[in-house]
Amino acid sequence: MARYEIYGGTPLRGEVTISGAKNAAVAILPATLLVNGKCRIENVPDISDVRILLSILEEMGADVQHGEAGVVEIDCSNVTCTCPDPELVKKMRASYYLMGALLSRFGRGKVALPGGCNFASRPIDQHIKGFLALGADVDETDEYVELVPGPNGLRGNRVSLDVVSVGATVNIMIAATLLPGTTVIENAAKEPHIVDLANYLNTMGANISGAGTDTIKIRGVQSLQGGTYAIIPDQIEAGTYLAAVAATGGNVLVKNVIPKHMDCITSKLMEMGAQIINYDDSIRIRSEGRLRHTTVKTRPYPGFPTDMQAQICVCMTLASGVSRLTESVYETRFFGYCSELESMGADIQINGKTAIVTGSDQLYGATVCARDLRAGAALVIAGLAAEGITFVKNSHFVERGYEHLIEKLTALGANIRRIED
Repeated sequence: MARYEIYGGTPLRGEVTISGAKNAAVAILPATLLVNGKCRIENVPDISDVRILLSILEEMGADVQHGEAGVVEIDCSNVTCTCPDPELVKKMRASYYLMGALLSRFGRGKVALPGGCNFASRPIDQHIKGFLALGADVDETDEYVELVPGPNGLRGNRVSLDVVSVGATVNIMIAATLLPGTTVIENAAKEPHIVDLANYLNTMGANISGAGTDTIKIRGVQSLQGGTYAIIPDQIEAGTYLAAVAATGGNVLVKNVIPKHMDCITSKLMEMGAQIINYDDSIRIRSEGRLRHTTVKTRPYPGFPTDMQAQICVCMTLASGVSRLTESVYETRFFGYCSELESMGADIQINGKTAIVTGSDQLYGATVCARDLRAGAALVIAGLAAEGITFVKNSHFVERGYEHLIEKLTALGANIRRIED
């Protein structure tokens, strides 16, 4: 196990380059199973979730070659395995995308239930609903999900999701790509990585339209061919650095971003008093003086992302007045970090789905424990802004989604290091 040691109180200054989007990468990599030929994937983030997925694909028989930084070449032409290694699958959440990929390519698959961050109950009932609509028979146990063709075979169909689910939208899109007929996903998620997955699949020969809207249409094709594709920049990583500058003060140019994807985050930081300048592919943030209180409610994209809830909460703890933060996606997410922030001097009262945050002049260093990826990122921000020394335990959670975090923060002037216990 490892932890971070942070000496806080230093404003951040300089430039930081954002890596490829974690949430896009973990959807695109399983989708390489659909391709007959070599895929060259660029802007792949070097994070633990990606490394696990690549190991799973190699175990299944894929040829995985690492090129220059951020480039991976994958050829799944010779894969015949339909039951990926359960121990690897259980190490991450997005491994459930293997279900859709195996169903699409082989018409069957047996995949262990996924692991990952345990900040809320996250059932896969909408994924199962989609697979059933596509004609699969599904055997779901406490250990695995097994998919086989139903009596009428597999083909496209209309799927109306009961709730907006990013995971189900991705899985159904992947599953439908090689099935005969047309699949229509209604009430689909609209996040940028949904669009990125559709663009990747279309580049390889798929026929998908409507990604980025609430209705996605997938016309099944017989095969996909290899090609080259670059993953979009990570919206949440960029938002995390923006929140860190807002909390600590400073002046940072955040490079390799799509500013339109960031509007839901930057609008709130501007409301709190940060100065934001958008360029073509970068954002400059300046933060001076105390932040102002605000009200935030997380929503599916284009609303404020649930994956930025914890980071904006840290900013609220240092703002003047009383802020309100309402979680509409995973209501138990507060419990992963709020008590840790309170040990650093934060004043947070949780009332159901809403946290009432009374801002204070200062946070103070403490030993805190990350319980999931985004909670861990928030505690790092708190440590950067706090007076004294902060130790963030369970740093492996943070490394699931942030490439070269220590190096990037150090280059901005932060005093942070990783300690192996």
